[in-house]
Amino acid sequence: MGIVAGLDSSPDFTRIVVCDTDTGAVLRQGYAPHPVEAPDGRTRPADVDPQAWLLSLGQAAEGGLLEGVQAIGVSAQQNALIPMDAQGGTVRPALVGGDRRTQAAAADLTDALGGREAWAQAVGCVPQAAHPVTKLRWLAQNEPENAGRVASVLQAHDWLVWQLLGRPVRRTTDRGGASGTGYWSTATGTWRPDLVELAIGHQVALPEVLGPAEAAGTTPEGLLISAGTGEPMAAAFGLGLGPGDVVVSLGASGSVMAVHPEALVDQSGTITSLADATGMHLPVVTTLNAVRALRGTAELLGLPDLESLSELALKSTPGAHGLVLLPYLEGERTPNLPHTAGTLAGLRRESMKPEHLARAAVEGMLCGLADALDVLRGRGVQARRVFLVGAAAELPAVQAVAPSLFGAQVVVPQPADYAAIGAARQAAWALGVSRGTLDPHTPPAWQGAVAQILEPGEELAAGQAVRQQYAAVREQTHPGAFHP
Repeated sequence: MGIVAGLDSSPDFTRIVVCDTDTGAVLRQGYAPHPVEAPDGRTRPADVDPQAWLLSLGQAAEGGLLEGVQAIGVSAQQNALIPMDAQGGTVRPALVGGDRRTQAAAADLTDALGGREAWAQAVGCVPQAAHPVTKLRWLAQNEPENAGRVASVLQAHDWLVWQLLGRPVRRTTDRGGASGTGYWSTATGTWRPDLVELAIGHQVALPEVLGPAEAAGTTPEGLLISAGTGEPMAAAFGLGLGPGDVVVSLGASGSVMAVHPEALVDQSGTITSLADATGMHLPVVTTLNAVRALRGTAELLGLPDLESLSELALKSTPGAHGLVLLPYLEGERTPNLPHTAGTLAGLRRESMKPEHLARAAVEGMLCGLADALDVLRGRGVQARRVFLVGAAAELPAVQAVAPSLFGAQVVVPQPADYAAIGAARQAAWALGVSRGTLDPHTPPAWQGAVAQILEPGEELAAGQAVRQQYAAVREQTHPGAFHP
């Protein structure tokens, strides 16, 4: 039996899992928070010293956690940009997350190439505030002296892999990480250095893109380090997703991500075309409003938490007595209505009850995500299973409604560190390939996620009626805005 480790460096913490190479069983775990805090002490910082990630990693690995480990895989927060000088030092702290400061730079960069369609055709996505290409543009506009010193760029998992290997001359990334930069084409599998130059004003060295089962290198002690990847790709790999599987993520905002054999070029930019950790693709459609619609409704009704909202919603019936909530509270991306507001329609005397509003909020959130899923289905993506993850996936009302609205089997995985498990699985794959015991095109067959399975069953017709009711209000309120 061999053992491997997967480490996930998220925005808030480092999680390490040590797994059996053959089965994926988690043998031991480590955890440490990231020692960073925003100035107001509440929200995450937009600038982070990457050394904080290393410090957290070391703390998570204390107590001999990595003893006997033969290979390590690294997952890390997507979209972090580490600008580096010619000597390999950081020019400034890393720019992380969806930095609101860069929104104007995203719009400016979109126009600079000729609009959304030009970007979608070039790299499979349209610049957003979080994308590294947008952060390079922001640097050029706001910190020109720092921008001028940038000689190379890495993302969070690239930088951690490079540090674990002792800062070698060779710097690497993987397809998944590269696909989220805004300057790598998922369709052609190549960098677009011209777009980097468009963003920052000069050429910048980019890391070598490794294949899914390739190793980034070996430490002097003989520890193999795999390519690493971004958190969404690692989580998909840890969940054991394959073609026909879709992940619906319920955070404050929402996303629908599918495993697909080819890159999807979407001229409207609604679909972001990412690559996965296995050699396939992860087209993603996002919504700006998911759990924030539930929290807002709970506050409006004076309820203390989402569990109370869920309990109240279950006292209503499918369709909420005609009450429909379009949950566009922060504008919306799917459909593209950045300046709109939410809509509550169907108010009648019999529908003006707390339980019907609670039900309308749950149905509205899920109908918005079902719209996003329809965008992918319209491009030939199969959705045989929908994996429901995130803050609201465990709510009974969500679980009761989701299968009929999505029109598919819904899988609710047991909470686990799937990104860290995915990183460990990648390490096991690279280790097996290096030893000649695994095929570079076939990842190790690990145990699937423990999950609750929910079928549409007899509620399917009622769910489709709810969707029709929702679509009628959406079209009446925003005619022609939605194009699945």
